[in-house]
Amino acid sequence: MREHDRARLLGTVLALVWALATPLAAQTPPRLSREQARQQLESSDAEARRRGVAALAEVGIMADAPALLRALRDPDPAVRTLAEEAVWQVWSRSGDAETDRLFAAGVEQMSRGAGAEAIETFTRVIRGKPDFAEGWNKRATVYFLMGEYQKSLADCDEVMKRNPAHFGALAGYGQIYLQLGEPEKALEYFERALAVNPNLSQVEMVIEQLRAALIRKRKDTI
Repeated sequence: MREHDRARLLGTVLALVWALATPLAAQTPPRLSREQARQQLESSDAEARRRGVAALAEVGIMADAPALLRALRDPDPAVRTLAEEAVWQVWSRSGDAETDRLFAAGVEQMSRGAGAEAIETFTRVIRGKPDFAEGWNKRATVYFLMGEYQKSLADCDEVMKRNPAHFGALAGYGQIYLQLGEPEKALEYFERALAVNPNLSQVEMVIEQLRAALIRKRKDTI
């Protein structure tokens, strides 16, 4: 099997990063306010930072996302893992109860493979709250899973307008461009995703595969 083919096959696992990324529940109830949690993130004690990140997973809002993204580079691996979960939690809060209810329903439909229903639900989410980036991201995910790559790209563009640090959508672009047979573009977006979140080990593996495949391709053309 050619290097490029292996890269494309390995790239399909990235749907777990983008397509099926569902916020995880925190292990323990929050005992800190948002303000206290943000303060804990600045602590020199790793356990305090863990508590802060776990609390923000429950009570954080979009304004807390930059701090959580910085925590993706924390020296403590547990903090980094909790921060990634917390980022998804925060991104998935619209600030409106009805929108959140619809969003949860769409995620459930997507998880059981009801693509058409999920598209309809996420479209309702987008119409009701167009500034909610995660509504666009989840619809992009469903379009990708249904093979509607151009529609998925268009929705990824909408995500980027609202949340340019969305490493899931950036990896999603890479997935789409792999399917479209454009490895150079795929590599660019995978690298951008990894630059935001250096903990994406599957993305890193695909990047290595793509780089090797592209080097081999260039040598073959000389």
